[in-house]
Amino acid sequence: MPNDAIITLADPRSSAAEAYRTLRTNIEFSSVDEKLKTLLVTSSTPTDDKSAVVANLAVAMADGEHPVILVDADLRRPQQHTLFDLANDQGFSNLFKDDEALANPPLQRVPNTSLQILTSGILPPIPSQLLASQKMHEVISRLAEMADIVIFDAPPIVTVNDASLLASQVDGVLLVVKAGGTKRDYVKAAKDRLEKVNARLVGAVLTNARLDSALQYSYNL
Repeated sequence: MPNDAIITLADPRSSAAEAYRTLRTNIEFSSVDEKLKTLLVTSSTPTDDKSAVVANLAVAMADGEHPVILVDADLRRPQQHTLFDLANDQGFSNLFKDDEALANPPLQRVPNTSLQILTSGILPPIPSQLLASQKMHEVISRLAEMADIVIFDAPPIVTVNDASLLASQVDGVLLVVKAGGTKRDYVKAAKDRLEKVNARLVGAVLTNARLDSALQYSYNL
């Protein structure tokens, strides 16, 4: 069974689940003129609840007939296979070394949704070598053919270079920021790194924010 952290599955009628659906709508409206086919989600530091945000956003986007693929591109500390309780013997890393896997990616479907998960697979010794390879463009293109949107869960952008390598190759980037846990300097550093690779920052998600009871229709992720 998926982890309780995936509130969009565990309690789809909750205010938190509704907040993710609102986030989905906001992202869709942010790309009216230029549709997003590939979206990368990263954070500035490893303590931003990033992977849970990615999982919930993916479920919210797959709440219908539109096919969605979630890729665990965090090849250092992958979390999606744990969150969704999936096998991880094959996954994203296989697509770089196995042409058959690239032609037919080892996707795992989430029941009662149009979401498919591509877990990380076996972790490579130097992840940045895969992400910087010429094969990366081919991998992204193949996955984009198979879904309306492909969401990549990437490592924190300030900590390692992996997210920067991916950010330059996708249509948009979403930054996760934890209220009370992410320093302002780190957020600025993350934004600066994205700008250096000409990434399109579509917005930011604030987690762990205190809900103002005076705002009846506000939601907190």
